[in-house]
Amino acid sequence: MALDIAKRTSAIGADILGLDLTKALSEADFAALQSALDEHMVLFLGEHDISPAEQRAFAARFGAIERHPFAHHLDDPEDVGLLDQTEPKRDGANNWHTDSTFMPTPPSALVLRAVQLPSLGGDTTWASMVAAYDALSEPLRRALEALTATHDVTGPLVRAIQTGHSVGGLDEIQAAWPPISHPVVCRHPHTGRKLLYVNSNFTTRIDGVTERESEMLLRFLFEWIRSPEFQVRFTWRPGSVVLWDNRSTQHFAVADYGERRIMHRIQVAGDWSPSA
Repeated sequence: MALDIAKRTSAIGADILGLDLTKALSEADFAALQSALDEHMVLFLGEHDISPAEQRAFAARFGAIERHPFAHHLDDPEDVGLLDQTEPKRDGANNWHTDSTFMPTPPSALVLRAVQLPSLGGDTTWASMVAAYDALSEPLRRALEALTATHDVTGPLVRAIQTGHSVGGLDEIQAAWPPISHPVVCRHPHTGRKLLYVNSNFTTRIDGVTERESEMLLRFLFEWIRSPEFQVRFTWRPGSVVLWDNRSTQHFAVADYGERRIMHRIQVAGDWSPSA
């Protein structure tokens, strides 16, 4: 059965119908999904009654699986991340962010599955950094393309330690992942499209400008990407599976719940360095 792909918005997001994640992907289905991911950036795959191992097998079609540097994981498979939250406002995911941009080669994609959900709330919103870049004026695009920015693990790591979501200590993780610079504007390795590559969780300053200039530029860019015209919002159901391109998007976990929310998260290792 051919996959049915339905766009959610003009900028980002598509629903994929007709997919059975209990079975291995055919080459045709994989090619269709990869093409849809490149085009739509986040794919809503429907609800699936699958095991963590089956979720991992699906994610592994898109690249090598890697553990998050300091997050909690399941015992089996040990590289399936565990998000178990009841106080989301303390955890930092309710900031617009791209995952793990403190790494030289950040994850290329993520697969998230809803295991247990609150009775209300807990939506996730994604934004297209391609659309955000395209909407800028030409003079500003040219100026930003000449800049790099520093990405630092410290802020989110401190929050993770304070809330019990880190398996490593501050000094240990900072030593393993020192600050790194990436271009403010990158080019997607598959599509060649340019995209904004700064986020409020990990980007701490614009390099080579004054502190005040850096603060003003980052404040503008962090506010710019919040425009609804770049976004798609998703309401989870039990078993919902979402696949997204971590290079061309940012996401925001809406912190409007106080009941337990459990998600299984799988990180596909990066195949592209923003600084290359």
